[in-house]
Amino acid sequence: MTTAETAGAVLTVDLDAVQANWRLLANKMRKGSACAAVIKADGYGLGGPKVGAALAAAGCDTLFVAHISEGIAVRAVVADASVHVLGAPIAGNESVLTEHRLTPVLNSLGDIEAWAKFCRRTGNAFPADVHIDTGMRRLGLPPDELRTLIAEPYRLAGFRVDCLMSHLACSDEPAHPLNGEQLRLFKDAVAALRPAMPGARVSFANSSGMFLGLDYHFDLGRPGVAIYGVNPTPGHPNPMRQTVHLQGKILQVRDVDTPQTVGYGATHRVTGRGRVATVAVGYADGYLRSLSNRGGCFIGDVAVPLVGRVSMDLITLDVSAAPAERARAGALVDIIGPRNTPDDVAAAAGTIGYEILTSLGRRYHRVYTGGRA
Repeated sequence: MTTAETAGAVLTVDLDAVQANWRLLANKMRKGSACAAVIKADGYGLGGPKVGAALAAAGCDTLFVAHISEGIAVRAVVADASVHVLGAPIAGNESVLTEHRLTPVLNSLGDIEAWAKFCRRTGNAFPADVHIDTGMRRLGLPPDELRTLIAEPYRLAGFRVDCLMSHLACSDEPAHPLNGEQLRLFKDAVAALRPAMPGARVSFANSSGMFLGLDYHFDLGRPGVAIYGVNPTPGHPNPMRQTVHLQGKILQVRDVDTPQTVGYGATHRVTGRGRVATVAVGYADGYLRSLSNRGGCFIGDVAVPLVGRVSMDLITLDVSAAPAERARAGALVDIIGPRNTPDDVAAAAGTIGYEILTSLGRRYHRVYTGGRA
């Protein structure tokens, strides 16, 4: 087990900020609607059970995960909230799902058939969600299977549909025409299937979708990444609080001068006298190699650019502008923090904030703050 003293970096997760972000999104839902939380990918890298427990304490009663194993881990610490599994293979796993009180999302007629048979055989109308594909072309009933279900609603006999759902493909681009097309298709499907699903909730909006307008809200919002501080409204100020603070430990500081180079491949050439600090974080910790010669950290208010390539366990920073007493062996640098958010790091890496968070490494010493009701 790592400690703050033995680890190369310390990751602090602010569960109060996680709860505050969920409450902001819940309050944004149209009157009479509710707000779930997506905690898949181990709570977007922050720790699924920890995040799930904090959100349940804040009043969230519906949680979504990606895999059965994630659902089992969350159920171990969350007794009352319903836990839904977005990508569960159904056939053969029915008993595992019901044993841990997990609600499967049914993505095909085959899933529906397997779940219905299991429920009829056991004599229990266990809940399940039905997912319709309105344009993502991943999971969910494709148009031909949707038409079959509309024509043959008896296929749903034997279980209770808790949620009828679909997923937006381009919600972070408000002007994209697919948003309106998906909304139209989903409304048509809801109208056709509602009679066969009495009492089912309807869910459509993800994080960015919740900012597209009330028409997208339906009964249940399903935000994910915004809960963890990533901006759901690209191009506009981020309404969410930051939830993570990653600090790396300086191992060594050395003086450099031209014509020296730094790191593998000699990709950074020193152009004058300065100082380079080596920090105990690398791509094995999820600090992406694409940040080589592009990323940067902070020492207090001072930006310290990353020079050279990101290696497996180490990065090198130009700390020439930082006070010597702050840039010394044993001191911490802000890798992700208030001045260098996951969105900022993602922009430098040429990716998205989702990848930055879900790549957070297991070698970090983790500290959780807050999270009570």
